Amino acid sequence: MSKVNACSSVLSLAVLASLGLFIPNTAIAQDTCTNRGQLDTLYCDANNDLVADVPPANRQRDPSTMIFAYTPVEDPAVYANVFKPLMDFMGTCTGKRWVYFPVQSNSAQIEAMRSGRLHVAGFSTGPTGFAVNIAGAVPFAAKGSSAGVRGYNLLAIVKADSPFQKLADLKGKKVAHTSPSSNSGNLAPRALFPAEGLTPVTDYQPIMSGGHDRSVLGVNTGDYDMGAVASDVFERMGNRGTVKPENFRVIYKSTIFPTSSFAHAHDLAPALATKVKQCFFDFKFPAEMIKEFNGDDRFLPITYQKDWAPVREVAEKTNTPYNRAAYEAEAKRDAEAAARRAAQPAAAPAPAAPAAAPAPRP
Repeated sequence: MSKVNACSSVLSLAVLASLGLFIPNTAIAQDTCTNRGQLDTLYCDANNDLVADVPPANRQRDPSTMIFAYTPVEDPAVYANVFKPLMDFMGTCTGKRWVYFPVQSNSAQIEAMRSGRLHVAGFSTGPTGFAVNIAGAVPFAAKGSSAGVRGYNLLAIVKADSPFQKLADLKGKKVAHTSPSSNSGNLAPRALFPAEGLTPVTDYQPIMSGGHDRSVLGVNTGDYDMGAVASDVFERMGNRGTVKPENFRVIYKSTIFPTSSFAHAHDLAPALATKVKQCFFDFKFPAEMIKEFNGDDRFLPITYQKDWAPVREVAEKTNTPYNRAAYEAEAKRDAEAAARRAAQPAAAPAPAAPAAAPAPRP
């Protein structure tokens, strides 16, 4: 993996160039732009929908081969098989060749779309904001089912027999957060709890448990009076029998945080972008994809302006906006983590690298 990480940029250019798909981004800043918001200077948002507008016709693209990438995982190549049914369907539906391309980091995925080497991608929750503002991505779909878009909530859980009925009751008590980089386990509580009468650091000192499961177990044993956890982790622990849900009470539940977005490059020709979206919505997940994605069986329409509002709120309230300075800081952490992994002997255990390069905001 370390050699792949170290060479990923070179391989990306070589492979895509061999496909005739490396298109340097020659877009220039739109000097006549009436509104840009938080978008990079390459883009404009005249209609105020928070995503990049379609550029003039001479800068639109209609490639014969479409490159797709999914958010990086421990072994990105694994998802080539998972998404093969989608790639096959999209090829038939659009009449174009579709290629799944594994990326090694969130910053590499974002740079690929910014430079014109990536046309459609699935971005995880936090990097979606960077993809929109830095790479001109236009989110249009999310995984879901007949119940709606897949998402998770921030929960504040207490013991069922505890006296705590609302967040304000936890002032001066033992409250567990998970880790500094966690959205639902740390950033969201800091952004959302104050409106409910409980301000982290001021009203209590967050105790970092090290994980959502550890916070749940700590509340269960009485080590913590309350834990801020992700709903999906809490539900899985109950389903597995690790804890008994009836032993807990939820005293706060946030709005839904989306888990991932599927976005197209802003400069695709409008007819192609419309076709891509319709094909996504027409696609029905086969059994293996449904299993992989926890029961999700379809793509549902979303917009960045509406569906990512709670994510943006957390980012702004915790002073972690999706701007170029923050993106460059995260990209630097990605590069430093990759360099540390490359320098480690093959047999050496992976120690503290993840702590220095926190996972993207879930």
